[in-house]
Amino acid sequence: MRAILQKRLPFLRWPRPTRELLTNELWAGITVGLLLVPQGVAYASVAGMPLITGIYASLLPALVAVLFSSSSRLGVGPTALSSLLIGASLAGLAPPGSAQWVTLAVWLSLLSGLFQILLGLGRFGWLLNLVSSPVMNGFTQAAAWLIVASQLPALVGASGDFSLLVQHPYVYGEALAYGVGAIALLMTAKRWYSRFPAAIAVVTLSALASRWTGYEARGGSVVGDLPAGLPSLSLPSMIDATTFASLLLPALVITLMSFLETASSARVDHQQAGTRWDENQDLLAQGLGKIASGLSGAFPTSASFSRSAINLYAGARTGYSTIFSVLLVFALLQWFIPVLHHVPQSVLAAVVLTAVFGLIRPSQLNALWRFSRAEACIGWLTFACTLATAPRIHWGVLTGLLLGLGHFLYQRLHPRIIEVGTHADGSLRDRHLWTLPPIAPGVLALRMDAALDFASASTFERAITDHLAAHPQVRHVCVFAQPMNWIDATGVEFFVQILKLLKTRGVALHLSGLKLPVDTTLRRAGVLVESEMLRTYRTDAEAVSALQALAVPPVAGANNPHSA
Repeated sequence: MRAILQKRLPFLRWPRPTRELLTNELWAGITVGLLLVPQGVAYASVAGMPLITGIYASLLPALVAVLFSSSSRLGVGPTALSSLLIGASLAGLAPPGSAQWVTLAVWLSLLSGLFQILLGLGRFGWLLNLVSSPVMNGFTQAAAWLIVASQLPALVGASGDFSLLVQHPYVYGEALAYGVGAIALLMTAKRWYSRFPAAIAVVTLSALASRWTGYEARGGSVVGDLPAGLPSLSLPSMIDATTFASLLLPALVITLMSFLETASSARVDHQQAGTRWDENQDLLAQGLGKIASGLSGAFPTSASFSRSAINLYAGARTGYSTIFSVLLVFALLQWFIPVLHHVPQSVLAAVVLTAVFGLIRPSQLNALWRFSRAEACIGWLTFACTLATAPRIHWGVLTGLLLGLGHFLYQRLHPRIIEVGTHADGSLRDRHLWTLPPIAPGVLALRMDAALDFASASTFERAITDHLAAHPQVRHVCVFAQPMNWIDATGVEFFVQILKLLKTRGVALHLSGLKLPVDTTLRRAGVLVESEMLRTYRTDAEAVSALQALAVPPVAGANNPHSA
């Protein structure tokens, strides 16, 4: 019972608190907490939400997620990618920042949280593997550029969105100065003083400068008044069936992309700690965190890679650091809110831009071209589709997902099948690539680097039948089956068909190195019965020796087997 409770309630595995441990966790929590407030407010603007909801999303959701997560050092809260997905998903459904927009964002949080809980309980963490690295990179690169575009108007002091700025260029010099100055300070601190909470310092300094110079009075755009105090827990108002249906697909995409964000941080956490990652427990924890965010009137949260990295770099060893960061955010919510009133909107844009600059890495996709052009194309197509479908960017990641799965299926349907010959070093290699003679006259020796299943069976059968049609002198077919680690019902049917075909032509079948799962399945099906026409060998060397002894010279005047 204790083991079960510790598995379902991972916080029970945290070490007993000591003064030394809590002191260490306190400083790590303060470091992350000081970053949470400015980033939370800034990411709320990306999501089109009231700015205070970014702080709400940094309180209860972070606490709930860390209590139930197997990765106790993750920095959970608002993130740039999730915020962009929220803003893009709700575009056209309601005016940004309106009560209806907030209601829909809360529903997105509840739905994506419910999806993650169901996936965690059903142990579907393996679904994470459906999204390949090129697809994730392509989508992330495009999302980063879209975030940059969304923040440029605020950075230069213009109103409206990026398209309006392009149509009617406008720059308010003082706003641009605040924004560029903030970017310079944040980038310098990130480069030279990464442990210093630069974001909160820059926001505070900009607020003091803005108030002292009367920036708001001269028409500058500032954060303005924010409500103080804790959020009240409540369920959102009901929405009609059509609107609810329109939220399902975006909620699924947020579920997937949010968990991919979590995975990138969790893997680093567990690699450093030398522990095993329980992805299903983290799915459950992140889902509960999203539910808590929705009940707090906020938007979907996720694990931030940057804040998780800072937490690790600051020396956090347990989830106590998150508890301290939540307590700090709570304190700032009570006493720091009035300071935020005077912060220029361009400074918030600078906080967002500085965070997403690290996501813009086109070299990752370009590097793929050197060793996998198909996957490089998938990455760039995902990038292009995400930009082209904006603001409905979920179609970009879905397009990439389908392209990735299509590429995977194509490879499964077209496995690598080679005719092998004996190399000078004694190994079996591609006969045509290395210009090797056949293993023996009248022998076709094949190897397929794939399982024998519904995807590969017909291709393998075609390779054998086509070769036999072109080379009637062949009397022995040997399959070097070491790479085949699985066979399904379709594979068994193929095996029966190929046996019948070879028997009608008087050709014997030889099988070398059958693995136990394949051997067992064929014997249970009653088709692996050794005879003069069907022989098996334990090793490739044994098979080669037997074939060289059994093979007959080619029929006079027949096609030269070396031309195959």
